[in-house]
Amino acid sequence: MRKLISAVVLAAAAAMVVPVTAEVLEQVLVKVNGDIISKTEFEARQVAALRNRPEFSNVTPGSLELQKAVAEATPDLILDAVDELLLVQRGRELGYTLSDAQFNQIVGNIKESNNLQDDARFQEALKQEGLTMADLRRNLERQMLVTQVQRTDLMAKMSVTDEEAQAYYNAHRSEFTTPSELTLREILIEVPTSDRGVNVAQDDELRTKAEEIRKRLLAGEPFPRLAADESAAASKANGGLIGPIQSEELAPQLQALLEKLKIGDITEVMRTQRGYQILKLESRTETRIRTFEDARGAIGEKVMEQKLEGERAKYLDRLRSQATITWRNDELKRAYEQALSRRQAAPPAAAAAPPAK
Repeated sequence: MRKLISAVVLAAAAAMVVPVTAEVLEQVLVKVNGDIISKTEFEARQVAALRNRPEFSNVTPGSLELQKAVAEATPDLILDAVDELLLVQRGRELGYTLSDAQFNQIVGNIKESNNLQDDARFQEALKQEGLTMADLRRNLERQMLVTQVQRTDLMAKMSVTDEEAQAYYNAHRSEFTTPSELTLREILIEVPTSDRGVNVAQDDELRTKAEEIRKRLLAGEPFPRLAADESAAASKANGGLIGPIQSEELAPQLQALLEKLKIGDITEVMRTQRGYQILKLESRTETRIRTFEDARGAIGEKVMEQKLEGERAKYLDRLRSQATITWRNDELKRAYEQALSRRQAAPPAAAAAPPAK
């Protein structure tokens, strides 16, 4: 498990919750249909939002940069906290719970994936995260309830038509394309330079050397051996092998040159910025495009994800409109309303929209 960010950041984040009186903050920030979001819970969300940002690993509680980061994150964090609580309440209304057997299975998977089968090590890892087993169970149950509600109230009522799938496929063809890849071998005869430039006589001499090496290759001498003996490129340690690389990553002129080669062909001696280079085409894979029929399953998942995003936003709007939300912190309420207004003004995701340029 990841370690919590430094105690300094934890203390700083805790000190920088939207300012109100300590008495109110210690008890309740907001009530949602009678359930509360407490000061402690919200501070944990603030810390979690900053924990993976290395720029805050060694900061002081009074850091202006940290205060700014917390202030910027707070509106979305409080909106997410309210939305999650609404989904959890809906899950309980539908009768979902996390059974002991399910919890124990999840814990077993966590232990195995993190190599923490020993109970003492697992408890220590939880302690480093600032969690108890009760906290872990509560967090896992919240995640399960949110997931189940989305499946029951949203995904079970959604479908992807052939027209939607085809539109997505047409607009995102690159997602289903595997570019051509090349594996090459190279020999580089480096031409030294000085502040006066390149010595012409030395350049000619090294070009002649490169031409002689090419003749030896054409006569049948092994490319890997000559690369190891003669090349100045780092690839000499691997017999001159480079790749596989996508052909589209190469310069257009080099792409055009290599397209004319057959497997095993060797290029002419080429002048590069560092000197003279010889390439051999070891292998080539052709560009492959998955057919619509072959990619239909993956396309359906992509379109469903986009549709779920839009439907989830509308679903949460409905839950909020039916909820009783009582604020105990005016600053936090304004932050919530700011984030809500921004999200509601954002254009909905279009399932078959073309990718952004």
